[in-house]
Amino acid sequence: MQIKSLPINKPLSGKINIPGDKSISHRSVIISSISKGKSIITNLLESEDVQKTLNILKELGVKIQKKQNKYIINGKGLYSLKKSKKKLYLGNSGTSARLLIGLLSAQKFQSTFTGDKSLNKRPMDRIINPLIKMGAKFKYGKNKKLPIKILGGQTLKPIKYSLSIPSAQIKSGIILASLYSKGKTIIIEKNQTRDHTEKLLKFFNSNIIIKKLNKNKKIIIKGKKELKAKNIIIPSDFSSASFFIIAALIIKDSKLTIKNVNLNKTRTGLHTALNKMNANIKIRNKRNINGELVGDIYVSYSRLKGCILKKDISSLMI
Repeated sequence: MQIKSLPINKPLSGKINIPGDKSISHRSVIISSISKGKSIITNLLESEDVQKTLNILKELGVKIQKKQNKYIINGKGLYSLKKSKKKLYLGNSGTSARLLIGLLSAQKFQSTFTGDKSLNKRPMDRIINPLIKMGAKFKYGKNKKLPIKILGGQTLKPIKYSLSIPSAQIKSGIILASLYSKGKTIIIEKNQTRDHTEKLLKFFNSNIIIKKLNKNKKIIIKGKKELKAKNIIIPSDFSSASFFIIAALIIKDSKLTIKNVNLNKTRTGLHTALNKMNANIKIRNKRNINGELVGDIYVSYSRLKGCILKKDISSLMI
């Protein structure tokens, strides 16, 4: 069957709203679930991956309700999660896997994670290895792939860990585990990655400190402190907005306004690159919402030119 492409002969124009940020959605649900009190989350992305995280937390005894477009999460503290009666199914969500393995490695009960055929082929050694150093115990098959059983009941100890390969998911899994350890866990990040976990934990009044260490970032987490529930408004996802930004830049006479977009500098490497390429992009109405920089993006058709980019920007353009 042949598919014919339609000619683009009309400019894009108007205002659009992009769904909520995926990374912040995962973390908002998890952190709210282990906080004390009621959190109301607005504009949560209802993607299949985020639904997997929601379903697993419900299996662990967290009371989660949806009213209109808001999610109400009734957290009862760090030690409020309960053992699931069945295996925890992750589908294809690698984010859910790495964050929740970190969280559940610190619990007093056993948990078993499994995923779909694709996720079960992906090794989990990069999250399991640092957790083992903290004292967590697991049972797993060849190459530390899913399904994985977390034995639970271990007293985790703080560690100093250097992230040799940039990964916000691995970093976040270790941070979530460190909330349960007595003492200071130190994570050294050599390459900048998404920092939504750090920002949310600071917003939820955790003992987390971020320092610059030469060209590196030093994250210090002091565990055992209960988190305070907060309401969260999730900004629009810059990654999803990027498709519309590119379309408006290359279709003649286009003018688009994209409202309430997450402008976290660990996510907007594309914007940096496009500025070098002579893109006509303006950002207005900047403000801070639950620790994240948010603004409105105005983009119009541009005659783009080539540019040279340093390798450091690659992890910020994913």
